[in-house]
Amino acid sequence: MLIDLELSTSLLLCLIPFLFIFFINLFQSKSTKIPKSYPIIGSYFSILANKQRRIQWTSDVIQSTSNLTFTLIRPFGFRQIFTANPSNVQHILKTNFNMYQKGDVFKTTMTDFLGDGIFNVDGDVWKYQRQVASHEFNTKSLRKFVETVVDAELNERLIPVLAKAADEKKILDFQDILQRFAFDNICKIAFGYDPAYLLPSLPQAEFAVAFEEAVRLSSERFNAIFPLLWKVKRKLNIGTEKKFRVAVDEVRQFAKQLVKEKQVELNEKSSLDSVDLLSRFLSVGHKDEDFVTDIVISFILAGRDTTSAALTWFFWLISGHPEVEDNILHEINGKSESPVYDEVKDMIYTHASLCESMRFYPPVPIDTKAATEDNILPDGTFVKKGTRVSYHPYAMGRVEKLWGKDWAKFRPDRWLDKDEMSGNWSFVARDTYTYPVFQAGPRICLGKEMAFLQMKRVVAGVLRRFRVVPVAEKGVEPVFVSYLTAKMKGGFPVTIEERESTDF
Repeated sequence: MLIDLELSTSLLLCLIPFLFIFFINLFQSKSTKIPKSYPIIGSYFSILANKQRRIQWTSDVIQSTSNLTFTLIRPFGFRQIFTANPSNVQHILKTNFNMYQKGDVFKTTMTDFLGDGIFNVDGDVWKYQRQVASHEFNTKSLRKFVETVVDAELNERLIPVLAKAADEKKILDFQDILQRFAFDNICKIAFGYDPAYLLPSLPQAEFAVAFEEAVRLSSERFNAIFPLLWKVKRKLNIGTEKKFRVAVDEVRQFAKQLVKEKQVELNEKSSLDSVDLLSRFLSVGHKDEDFVTDIVISFILAGRDTTSAALTWFFWLISGHPEVEDNILHEINGKSESPVYDEVKDMIYTHASLCESMRFYPPVPIDTKAATEDNILPDGTFVKKGTRVSYHPYAMGRVEKLWGKDWAKFRPDRWLDKDEMSGNWSFVARDTYTYPVFQAGPRICLGKEMAFLQMKRVVAGVLRRFRVVPVAEKGVEPVFVSYLTAKMKGGFPVTIEERESTDF
């Protein structure tokens, strides 16, 4: 009898992994339906089965619903609403802005890294930082400084790296190159500091590596099925939380050191020659070290991966659409070699191509707010106080109701209108609640114009001289993954080819 019991127990233990795999495959195969929920564990099996493709999974589920909205039941009864309904997005981001805030989950997850920076606060603290930042972002001197920084990084670093790769016929991870480019840019713009991350040797700059680690581990916190686990690890200072603390400490100490150096410089000169954001904040009287550090780190986070993510997917998309690349080239060649702001502004077709690329692959594919009181969304979905509501730009870019039957086609001219008399194109923007790639409402991205300026300069500078050729087999789509921002899984391996004069 005892032997039979031991054999049965052993057999059951052996079967557990197979049963687990069976359930995972079962739930994964029905991933386009609203996931089934069970007592206590909620939709745990569906969440686990789709952990590696959560953006695509939630997008598929949204598109299977009539109102483009569904509620996911997490373990222990926690609810999260996902929506791609523009009426709901406007309701959350504008109409009831004060009711839908960052919330405790976001703040708790990001406080160690962002402190009380603009992306981690609500209410009066956010309003004050927004006013301070908005004033600085609207100055012509900052725009001119951004132009100068981007041009220097483009001509002195990015183009030489690509020329060398073309000459040596070697494979580059273009995603890594663009991230390095963006990191150098945003550090110069935010701090007036050059990490020299994009050099021919592709160095591992300490600040850049620590920042990347902090972002990656922050994302793991957000995606944890059981958040209690990371909180326990943080308390005990073990595992990934120990690594996170080391990375964050390195980032914040480095940032604070730069703040102190700028303050000393300001005290000695009474005014600063540099026009980076840190210098600007200090010059107008913002002396609190933590305040200035928090807000500048937030802007580095915003500018570091968003433009590089957008450009990575853009270059992949146009590589498969030569007619789009030809149209962009035609537009580029009508501008001077180092186009000034007004010329970049007039690159209408390039602008449309970037918007179309971000429709498919938004740099921030999901963003989440928390309800501060009970509410009902325009589509009738009830939102209980404390519930997290996520609007889903990735899904919104794939909705036939919003983009038509040809939504799956990469077609920049859907953003353009041609004047029959002059033959000139004009850009036709979508409303920000249908296309919330840069957020919408009071929190709409302050750096939107700066981002387009940077992206269009890179596109013009790169495509004028080179072809970017993906190494992957034609027709094979890279895997879209998301940390705090979007990435191409495994990088974007390419070869670089110099253009012949006949290509122009």
